Amino acid sequence: MADNLIGQSLARVDAVGKVTGATLYPGDLTMPGMLHMKVLFARRPHARIKRLDTRRAEAAPGVVAVLTAKDVPVNEFGLIVNDAPVLAIDTVRWIGEKVALVVAETEKQAARARDLIEVEYEDLPVLSDPRQAMQLGAPQLHTSRGKENNVLAHYRIRKGDVDEAFQQADVIVEGTYHTPFQEHAFLQPEAGLAYLDEEGRVTVQVAGQWTHEDQEQIAHALNLPKEQVRVIYPAIGGAFGGREDMSVQIILALAASRLKRPVKIVWSREESIIGHHKRHQMFFKTRWGATKDGQLVAAEVEAISDAGAYAYTSTKVLGNTTLMCTGPYEIPNVKVDTYAVYTNNIPCGAFRGFGGPQGLFAAEQQMNKLAEKLGMDVVELRMKNLLHEGSLLSVGTPLPRGVSMPQVAEHAALDGGWKREGDKWQRPHAPSCTQKNKRYGIGYACGYKNVGFSFGAPEQCTAKIVLRGKAEIEEAIVYHSGADCGQGAHTVFAQMAAEALELPIEKIQLVVSDTATTANSGSASASRMTFMAGNSILGAAELALKKWREEDRPAIGTYSYRPPKTTPYDPETGKSEPNFAYGYVAQVAEVEVDIETGHVRLLRVWCADDVGTAINPQLVQGQIEGAIVQAQGYAILEDFVQKDGRTLTPYLSTYLIPTVLDVPQEVNSLILEYPDPIGPFGARGMGEMPYLPLTPAVTAAVHDAIGVWFDDFPLTPDRVLKALKK
Repeated sequence: MADNLIGQSLARVDAVGKVTGATLYPGDLTMPGMLHMKVLFARRPHARIKRLDTRRAEAAPGVVAVLTAKDVPVNEFGLIVNDAPVLAIDTVRWIGEKVALVVAETEKQAARARDLIEVEYEDLPVLSDPRQAMQLGAPQLHTSRGKENNVLAHYRIRKGDVDEAFQQADVIVEGTYHTPFQEHAFLQPEAGLAYLDEEGRVTVQVAGQWTHEDQEQIAHALNLPKEQVRVIYPAIGGAFGGREDMSVQIILALAASRLKRPVKIVWSREESIIGHHKRHQMFFKTRWGATKDGQLVAAEVEAISDAGAYAYTSTKVLGNTTLMCTGPYEIPNVKVDTYAVYTNNIPCGAFRGFGGPQGLFAAEQQMNKLAEKLGMDVVELRMKNLLHEGSLLSVGTPLPRGVSMPQVAEHAALDGGWKREGDKWQRPHAPSCTQKNKRYGIGYACGYKNVGFSFGAPEQCTAKIVLRGKAEIEEAIVYHSGADCGQGAHTVFAQMAAEALELPIEKIQLVVSDTATTANSGSASASRMTFMAGNSILGAAELALKKWREEDRPAIGTYSYRPPKTTPYDPETGKSEPNFAYGYVAQVAEVEVDIETGHVRLLRVWCADDVGTAINPQLVQGQIEGAIVQAQGYAILEDFVQKDGRTLTPYLSTYLIPTVLDVPQEVNSLILEYPDPIGPFGARGMGEMPYLPLTPAVTAAVHDAIGVWFDDFPLTPDRVLKALKK
């Protein structure tokens, strides 16, 4: 019998290959006879294509093919709605619209030929603000789809009687907030290699987050049976939601299937920045009311989300924002209206937190302002209102069992320096100033995050385990398509399989992320992969062991895990059972503000996360630290600027992300383990949780330091100085 492997910080299964350089990423792949592809992007936010002339490009040295919309069998794609063309037909709706593809013998030849393509455009009106795009009389971007006033989705929550509740409130706080776009900035830009495999299947090796969804979208666009398309993920250099939607997958498959030769593409950083989706910018109007003793009585929220040119995952992101915009609090009277609106900006989609960071920023700003207005400690106010076991959400249904929000909030506060006497809480004092130009502050925020797909989306995950040997099990082969985007998922798969099979981890062999050999696992998103994969592996292990004991060898167990069902929002009231599990998080942030330069430095963070069970504590710690730094960029540094549909920050020299010199002096990872009743070994998903509350914790700390509330961000020096001068 193996030692208990759950809770051990075992070395990652991919560590040696990645640190030695032996591991191949999509951009490293080569094949004999390989061709190279370049994309002609529109680089115009909204225009009609009047003329497209590819003759000079086709005649250029080394060119094998120039492909346009007429070459795409079914010219549409989309993760939720097929509203985007693979290649532009007659209209371009954003600067990253693909107009034509050039395939040549060398990359240089493809690039030169691409620049010979002639396109005559007629510019059309540009919608760059979703609030204007949804007004009567605004130009309609998708007239054929019947979306009134460019509104892709509208969700409502109606709980209780908000108007009457505000009459009873002793204190009311109103807020108007803006959350910005954010670029994923993963290390590995989009790249891939496509070819026909030994069975004639169109095969695409690429970085993604859901092999089988990529397979389905490629097959749809190429009008092929799914079985004729194969998707393989080599090593993935980061994703964070940014690889959920199509980038190079379909166009590579298109070229390889037509030319019957391997085709490779590698995007530049600029192509990556304009070519894949972003975190949604959102605009909030909020009004919250409480009694003088700090009991929340009502919350009213309007949120307008910038979907960009196409739907991507905007409807699902908006669903999360709708739930999260009233925070982790039990509020008896709630009115929420949220909208996702088409514009000519870069399409927006999944990004770590998936609508949660935006909604929680508005909610936690409101809570911190309410505490100030009530003269009450911020932790004390929260403790009076936090969701707990049996609480009803804003959608009128109780949380799933295993609610640990109060315990998590308390741990973060106590570790972050708060003192408690009974029900009374006292905040710590910020460090005293030793330099006249420096001010210090401490802030607090908390939140919660769904685990798994929400609002009725079909959810399952399949694993297969094969046990080989004679008298004893000599090896266990685990087949699973779950993507490891760098978070260590495959290591956790191996640990859970070894534990379930009672084998040393050295006997576990993984076969992963290949649609030809592994069944559908769902995506590496929604903090779901450990939870879903673990349950599927446990089921497969049980079946395989049963066959082994019956001497049916090799013993094969295949199991599809399906969690409890969720339900969509009721279109009028919003009532739903939105999720089957959650994770809970709270943070304390300490900042330094230079009042002469406007620079904000994040000094220390205390982050308490209930992970249910830490399968691999070091990987959990890595997720917490990585999320904190990424959220720090969102809060303080990263200013993604689009003006009139054009991107003004298309390079990492103009779009600044945190470096090692920006990392906080301390990130205190408080790993809490309150087992989830249906999680594998009690585990909850946690990859997104630590990201969620950091921005409002930082803005609360900055307010503590200089007395100014920031209702939009990032807190760049110019924004901070401007506020100080006011």
